[in-house]
Amino acid sequence: MRFALIWGEVGQGLRRNVSMVVSVVLVTFISLTFVGAAALLQLQIGQMKNYWYDRAQVAVYLCNGTVGSEACVSGAATPEQVAAVEAQLTSPTLSPLIDKYYYESQDDAYAKFKEQFKGNSLVDYVTPDLLNQAFWVNLKDPSQSDVLQESFAGLAGVDSVVDQRRFLDQIFAVLNTASIAAIGIALIMLVAASLLISTTIRLSAYSRRRELGIMRLVGASNRFIQTPFVLEGMFASLVGSLLAGAVVVGAVQFFVQGFLAKSQLGFSLVNLNDALLVVPLLVGVGVLLAGLSANLAIRRHLRV
Repeated sequence: MRFALIWGEVGQGLRRNVSMVVSVVLVTFISLTFVGAAALLQLQIGQMKNYWYDRAQVAVYLCNGTVGSEACVSGAATPEQVAAVEAQLTSPTLSPLIDKYYYESQDDAYAKFKEQFKGNSLVDYVTPDLLNQAFWVNLKDPSQSDVLQESFAGLAGVDSVVDQRRFLDQIFAVLNTASIAAIGIALIMLVAASLLISTTIRLSAYSRRRELGIMRLVGASNRFIQTPFVLEGMFASLVGSLLAGAVVVGAVQFFVQGFLAKSQLGFSLVNLNDALLVVPLLVGVGVLLAGLSANLAIRRHLRV
């Protein structure tokens, strides 16, 4: 019987404060959508790191004799120097660290350049002699690229040693910044949602102050009085959380897996299973936040 009374009070409160309930739903929906987007972005960044870092190569560029540098004062790398570099790669010191490597001539580099910049006028101004011969090295552990850089530092015929992970770090730093920004916006929105829920509950309690006074006179406990208000806030937040979860799942299903997947980016994208893992997080955060905010607001109101 007490449960029936409590749920009756909840229904009555929701009907009386429809505009406030809609406001809570919308604010919760927007804030948790940002939370879901930030969570999925972090998952995507993790997948991209696993994919690209495992494939990151170290390029040992050889002197080309056309574009000068401090390491290439003697001109282009000779066949003997090219052979010395390859011997170093197959030496007992480096070979245990190397998964595989291959040699790229200037003509090979030019063919790759034309393919990469097809349709760009830049191709008309580049010739094979401007590009470097190179050894492209895949390490078993990409984090050990410093060993290669130390091994080839100052070696005759070597122009530079470039670790592709340096460029990846810059890209992932930008992505992490975007993710942090999304989390920051989400936290601000969650604070706004919490304040709005508290205000809604206090206004609802004020509008029903006569009923609350009667309930106190007949001996109703504070817990019995507080529960309907807490449930009202949790219900509104639950609706907003479910809407945010639906948007996150829809974005992954129709945009990420529907549109981006067709672009053949070469790495795995977040999928529906990842989105479904995020939904319980959104619902849990939304309902818990609403419950705490509503409970704090009504307790403070009843003490006044």
